[in-house]
Amino acid sequence: MSATLISPPRTLNRSLGASIQQNIVCAVDELLASLPDPKQLSAERRRGIISRYTAVLEGNFIYWMTGAYLSVKTRPARLIILENLREEVRDSHPEMLRRFAIAAGAEPTDSDSLPVRQELRDVRLFVGRLSGARIVLMMGFFEGFIQKFMSFLAELAREQGSSDLEYTDVHGVCDVGHTQELFHALAAEMEINPHEADTDLFEGVDLLRTLIQSILRGPALEQN
Repeated sequence: MSATLISPPRTLNRSLGASIQQNIVCAVDELLASLPDPKQLSAERRRGIISRYTAVLEGNFIYWMTGAYLSVKTRPARLIILENLREEVRDSHPEMLRRFAIAAGAEPTDSDSLPVRQELRDVRLFVGRLSGARIVLMMGFFEGFIQKFMSFLAELAREQGSSDLEYTDVHGVCDVGHTQELFHALAAEMEINPHEADTDLFEGVDLLRTLIQSILRGPALEQN
């Protein structure tokens, strides 16, 4: 993350909570500002972004959120995360995403997974450490990014000739509430289960942001 991100003390007061959230907002905006114009991309690069995004999210988002659920200690945080998981499973969001990719001619292949393999591994291993507050913050960052990223993803699909935008329509709306709820979960968790003083609260955010950048960048071959 940028140098402006700070690690909070062992209790989370309102002012510091607002500071953490503002830093996340800035990180999201910085990432969004780097997005290219879909109309200026080649069809192969548009396809690659959608495919890599699908390859990562379809099989990993529920794992990440489950890791958050297993790692938190407070009832409010568990209830918030559980509701998010329930919605993902009940409405079959992975299947919704797969339909979106297929309609855009961007169903993932093995070659689409290779450019993001190392970055995805790093995020998986981080989640596997079950560090409650840090995973919740990572997921809050991700939900905040996704709600604003959906318009870009939808435009990529439209440029590919697709009209199946259910996935982007749903997530552009529901992730607004998810983001705020996850910050409520973070506040609740850090009151009784703060991260260790010698750890970086934003480690997961850094790793996930690097993964997103890999999704957007793809292999050098696509840059032509």
